[in-house]
Amino acid sequence: MATKNPATLQFLGATDTVTGSRYLVDFHGTRILVDCGLFQGYKRLRLRNRQPFPVSPASIDAVLLTHAHLDHTGYVPRLVRDGFVGPVYATHGTNELCKLLLPDSGHLQEEEARYADHRGSSIHTPALPLYTAADAVQSLNSFRPVDFDESLDLGRGVEATFVPAGHILGAAQLQIRVGGNTVHFTGDLGRDDDPLMYPPRELDSVDVLVTESTYGNRTHPAGSSEVELGEVVSRVAKRSGVILIAAFAVGRAETLMLQLARLRRKGLIPEIPIYLNSPMAIDASYMYQQHPDEHRLRPEEFQDMYHVATMTRTADDSKLLNLRGGPMIIISASGMLTGGRILHHLAAYGNDPNNAIVLSGYQAAGTRGAALAAGSRELRVYGQDIRIRAEVVQLEGFSAHADSDAIIRWMRSAPQAPGMTYITHGEPEASDALRLRIKHELGWKARVPEYTETISIANPE
Repeated sequence: MATKNPATLQFLGATDTVTGSRYLVDFHGTRILVDCGLFQGYKRLRLRNRQPFPVSPASIDAVLLTHAHLDHTGYVPRLVRDGFVGPVYATHGTNELCKLLLPDSGHLQEEEARYADHRGSSIHTPALPLYTAADAVQSLNSFRPVDFDESLDLGRGVEATFVPAGHILGAAQLQIRVGGNTVHFTGDLGRDDDPLMYPPRELDSVDVLVTESTYGNRTHPAGSSEVELGEVVSRVAKRSGVILIAAFAVGRAETLMLQLARLRRKGLIPEIPIYLNSPMAIDASYMYQQHPDEHRLRPEEFQDMYHVATMTRTADDSKLLNLRGGPMIIISASGMLTGGRILHHLAAYGNDPNNAIVLSGYQAAGTRGAALAAGSRELRVYGQDIRIRAEVVQLEGFSAHADSDAIIRWMRSAPQAPGMTYITHGEPEASDALRLRIKHELGWKARVPEYTETISIANPE
């Protein structure tokens, strides 16, 4: 017989896209939001950030974050501003990284609003940011750091545990026990062979599994990412070109510096200047040093990483790089060319065929990075059409996500099949490809949920 208030799970994001991760667990009136991310990419997705949250923020009791990337955390300041008053639980690493990412995100929101004002492209006068840097700083007061494997009592019989996921510093899988059932959220699963992070913890017996599917329809290249990067650097340096590497400030920038340091130590790349032009990436790199239990690096490798690049913090120093010319390497954010200092470098160096633009990971549909990877050679940047004549290289081997084969291997570690597996956080073709593999290779029940769909945890279908 069904209970009066069965535990439910509602998919409030990441159902037709790799962005906007938001999952609402409801049990006897206790509401737990797992991840609180921004929608990114296509305008139709970004507009969801502007719509009222599907449930009243004040009705949510707690937020649990799998990791710090903005597609999982970037809506927190808006949720707090709109009435959420509960705690935001995250691992220590995620808590520290959010102190960097969220205020920076607020700053970018304000910049975009000012630009919309200048262009007259907003329906508001003045244009309104989604939230401000001050909103983001205020939201940090709600954060409560927790340890991996610590059992967190959320009240009314709801418990949660953060389990290592690899991927980036602080990244966690989440196990939520509710009404006698266990729901497991993968968050973003890391790779077994990641040069920086340890692999994700194996899967336990769970009743409901919610998995990411970013690379659900593809596998990473078999070759070494270090070798791949070295070939690009050597090739472009020979023609005295500039290598612009678009990198996520958290995770990817650290891996790139590690690989460049190893290449230089082996004498496999020329001694050309390397610049890390991202204050956030600089600060995040030092944070990794404070958590040696989460990654593979030895102290001497950290020293090599820090010494291989000149750290560029100020806007003036960033502008000077646009006048310097090659040969040199610039690592800068954002990783999908959606904003940040990389766009200024793109405008300065993108039109020269001697240069190269390197995309160092997944490019979400609707972003400039995805357009460039698909062959577009004209990008709209700050209201101007920029002609791209530089070589474009996508380094698939640098992704910090488990690919399709790795996800299936990870699922095989489970002692038994979940009652249902829901495939989320992927483009439609990737999610459906992973669904088919789970069904045919594992014999598990699996499906792709719809946006805002609600399911019963006790009787998933």
